[in-house]
Amino acid sequence: MPAAFTTTRTSRRQFLTLLGISAAAVSCGTATATGARGGQVTSLKYQGNVGSVTLPELAADLGYLGDVTLDWVGNTISGPQDIQSAATGQTHFGGAFNGAIVKLASSKAQIQAVTSYYGSDKNTYLGYYVLDDSPIRSARDLIGKKVGMNTLGAHAQALLDIYLERNGVPKADAAKVESLVVPPVNTKQALRQKQIEVGVLSGVLRDKALAAGGIRPLFKDFELLGAFSAGSYVMTRKFIKENPDTVRTFTTGVAKAIEWSRATPREEVVARFTEIVKKRGRNEDTSTLKYWRSYGVAEPGGRIADKEFQLWIDWLGERGEIKKGRLKAADLYTNEFNGYGKG
Repeated sequence: MPAAFTTTRTSRRQFLTLLGISAAAVSCGTATATGARGGQVTSLKYQGNVGSVTLPELAADLGYLGDVTLDWVGNTISGPQDIQSAATGQTHFGGAFNGAIVKLASSKAQIQAVTSYYGSDKNTYLGYYVLDDSPIRSARDLIGKKVGMNTLGAHAQALLDIYLERNGVPKADAAKVESLVVPPVNTKQALRQKQIEVGVLSGVLRDKALAAGGIRPLFKDFELLGAFSAGSYVMTRKFIKENPDTVRTFTTGVAKAIEWSRATPREEVVARFTEIVKKRGRNEDTSTLKYWRSYGVAEPGGRIADKEFQLWIDWLGERGEIKKGRLKAADLYTNEFNGYGKG
């Protein structure tokens, strides 16, 4: 999702550009914070999202972060920028699609994922939609067609490639499927006006489009891969080494928040979100919170598995975005600091 924090907004379409930063620029973190226990940082700088509640914000409100506090420095809509901000020391943690983390790590950025924070399940997923009267019924029908998505080289395009491959579309034909950047707020209109044949929709925008009628799903990422965690929070290796207790409190707190959101009735979760957004006093619209269904995290407590990175390592390697064999999934994350379910 995250270089002036409150005034600059970076779109996910800058995925490749933002991650093309030098290893020297990300070799260490520089964010500082007040508050310490034994010299460890206890006030974590971070970026949020307008009108929504992130898992760390929920964890803090539930009291799961103990003496660790959050220092909001602005909002973002770009996962790649968010992890870049963490890697360069502007913030203490950031979250993004796991493929973006792989891409950044390939530039030798000294970052490591500590917990998953979003994913796809039966309630929260990315859908690929066509008009009701569209002749597109299968993967092969996509050849020569336009697919609108929020950014290229990330989650939506990766799942499209996987869908084509798993349905036997040869690479030469798959290359004829045209992926286009369409702002999510414009996707439904572009689809209805037949500027694109397929629109990728999720969350509130998907639910509103379905409520209006006239579209049907071609496939969903959840149906293709099953429940899976798609994005993680990262910190620099230096910060993790110097602040192990803080990292443990943060990671375990987020894990508890994930499980609280699963175990609590949806109406209560939405009510809590609404209270949190109102309390922070940023003049935000809370109307979209009612569409929240889940964070979509697959594993208990957000614990990370190799498969959640290996899929994107393989995909980016096939695309030539990273060098094959350079990265190992196990090196990109750690569950050491996640106390949820241990023992």
